[in-house]
Amino acid sequence: MAFNLTNLLATLDSSIAALDSASELLEVLQAINVTNSTKGHGKTQRKYYTSVASLPAADSAMRGMVAVVSTAKVDSANGLYLCTGTAWTEIQDLDSEAGYSFQGSNFGYTSGGYPAPSMGNTIDKFPFAADANATDVGDLTFVIVDTTGQSSSTHGYVSGGASSPDPTPATPIFQDVIQKFSFSADENATDVGDLTVARRDLAGQSSENNGYSSGGVISPGPTSFQNVIDKFPFASDANATDVGDVTVARSRIVGQNSTDNGYSSGGRVDPVFQNIIDKFPFASDTNATDVGDITVARGNTAGQSSTTHGYNSGGTPYPPGDVIDKFAFASDGNATDVGDLTVGRYQAAGQSSTVSGYSSGGRNWPTVPHGNMIDKFPFASDANATDVGDLTEGRWAVSGQQY
Repeated sequence: MAFNLTNLLATLDSSIAALDSASELLEVLQAINVTNSTKGHGKTQRKYYTSVASLPAADSAMRGMVAVVSTAKVDSANGLYLCTGTAWTEIQDLDSEAGYSFQGSNFGYTSGGYPAPSMGNTIDKFPFAADANATDVGDLTFVIVDTTGQSSSTHGYVSGGASSPDPTPATPIFQDVIQKFSFSADENATDVGDLTVARRDLAGQSSENNGYSSGGVISPGPTSFQNVIDKFPFASDANATDVGDVTVARSRIVGQNSTDNGYSSGGRVDPVFQNIIDKFPFASDTNATDVGDITVARGNTAGQSSTTHGYNSGGTPYPPGDVIDKFAFASDGNATDVGDLTVGRYQAAGQSSTVSGYSSGGRNWPTVPHGNMIDKFPFASDANATDVGDLTEGRWAVSGQQY
């Protein structure tokens, strides 16, 4: 019995092209076996690549080949890919098998700040799984404000800031202390190292292995603004090292991070507010580059990060704004305005879950002298924030962490 080979191959091609992540496993295996005789019949065909870009060019000779893309990080590109002869199609997502995420799945934390009428040392924790109020789970090593936060997979960090022996804000002492508290147990923080320069109003970033603190100010005055990017390890308690510079020395900046890069947004060089978005790589110790602008030149914002975008929410100049803007990690470019906070305010803390950004605390004098609100906005769509809970007390000049 004769058959048309051309029609058969065309049918096979169309069948393979129709495969996607919703296809049954049997369909995928049958297609692999039929279209790739050299790798069927029990012979191994799995190959590993670190990115989609590193996959070999798709052609008819590779039709039916399967490859695994794994960055060893939570990344939407991680998956099992099938070559259709003209392209690589993801047939199984592997995100759930990746270990590291710079976002939290469990809780957000808000540390330090100004509760009325003085400085505070409170560490608050609120859940990501439900909209609820925060609880007091520990204390920092001393009362402190204007710090920045970092997060490893096991601990939250608070670095820099200003404290006072009073403990009123009248006589601040600029700090170089790096504090650490555990995510697995509710307990007080410990002093685990020092920054290279004592300073306040700095930005924080977190890679898989290190915490970063960038910019800041070392004392009142026009010549005191800092451009230093400090790095300290998560694996051991140690001092930070100076690994680079932001493009403009400034204070009141905020940090975001992707899996590969740290970002420092906005800020102020008295009396001028800045719109700069700086980016520096985690893979090497080097200076930052200017990669775009936020929508409004401002400082004292709260920073959040999805897997694809960085966010800035609120901020000054006075009266403080309620703008939520976002910028892309995949390409260098300007931010866009994507929503509003429930109340315009500045010096709030930013936290990031896997699906939402949070802004907790903050100030808008005299309307909100010491804010206790926890705002939440979605990463999946551009929308306004909603008030989903309260901190244990209203405060501002706080730092955020996530677990």
